[in-house]
Amino acid sequence: MSDEAIPEPDRIEGAPHPRETVTLFGQDQAQETFLNAFASGRLHSGWLITGPRGVGKATLAWKIATLLLAAPETGLFGEPTLHVDPDHPDARLIHAGAHPRLTVIRRPWDEKTKRLRAEITVDAVRSLKTFFHMSAADGGRRVVIVDAADELNRNAANAILKELEEPPAETTILLIAHQPSRLLPTIRSRCRELRCAPLGADDLQAALEQAGHQAQNSEALATLAGGSAGDAIRLINHDGMALYEDIVKTLEGLPQINRQAALKLAESCAGRGADTRFAMTLDLMDVFLARAARTGLMGEPHSQGAPGEARLLARIAPDDRAARRWAALQQDLSNRSRHGRAVNLDPAALILDMIFKIEETAQGVAAA
Repeated sequence: MSDEAIPEPDRIEGAPHPRETVTLFGQDQAQETFLNAFASGRLHSGWLITGPRGVGKATLAWKIATLLLAAPETGLFGEPTLHVDPDHPDARLIHAGAHPRLTVIRRPWDEKTKRLRAEITVDAVRSLKTFFHMSAADGGRRVVIVDAADELNRNAANAILKELEEPPAETTILLIAHQPSRLLPTIRSRCRELRCAPLGADDLQAALEQAGHQAQNSEALATLAGGSAGDAIRLINHDGMALYEDIVKTLEGLPQINRQAALKLAESCAGRGADTRFAMTLDLMDVFLARAARTGLMGEPHSQGAPGEARLLARIAPDDRAARRWAALQQDLSNRSRHGRAVNLDPAALILDMIFKIEETAQGVAAA
């Protein structure tokens, strides 16, 4: 497969790539934190950009990279800003994905399976040696973006740790992490953190409009997206709202599930061309479990992602004891999901197993 045809793991279908995104919405605090450090001349070599998936972490990383590569050697003059004129030579090279002093570490393409690998491999990190050698002659700052750091396998994580411990001169490493708790503690300790928060309703709407999308059911979409523009775009692109309705209908009889509906849902995630639906089903089941745990602590939700969801959640999560059960199940099924995808378990079998675990937990809650 040609380089042009290989999918970019850090691009959301139906949205501009983070390097092409014009405006970053809702992350003023993270921007200010970085700009203050840059303007002071005390710039860390490692930065960990954390927050939920799809809230602008990658866009922030690319804007930081553009500033570092286009700005003078030290500090800023005037009002601090991440804005760089798009006609600046460095900005144009970055937009084209061709800047010689910028490299991106992400999940590589597997020629055998004709898919992106599930993890970032150690070979991808070792390629930094060549990058540092080749870019040294060019002079100036160099930037590495790791997207996403929580996809590093163990060997790759140890390799990136070595670069953080002894970074080459004039090098900044930007690590994007959706789940920073999965990173090695030593990696986290070597970086300064920039936290990106979920988007508010106005910022979410603005981000969607910038990407060329209009929400049909804005309340349900905002509920399921949880302040993530990336998740909202995925839901719009892949009929995620209807899929979540199917999940709720499958579970609406809890503590007993609808076996026929469960089998139909599981089978829809298997077979050729069902990869996207499978991945979204796993994500939306995780959303359901998180909302169940939250309902047990805070009561019936004021908004819902599908008709009947609020009443269902209130019934299966009546108190804080139930909340703990659902939170524990969410963690367990998240681990099962990650493992199952890594070893290519049968999608239908994995979905059915998860549904039965949900049923089992609901029965335990009802019997308590």
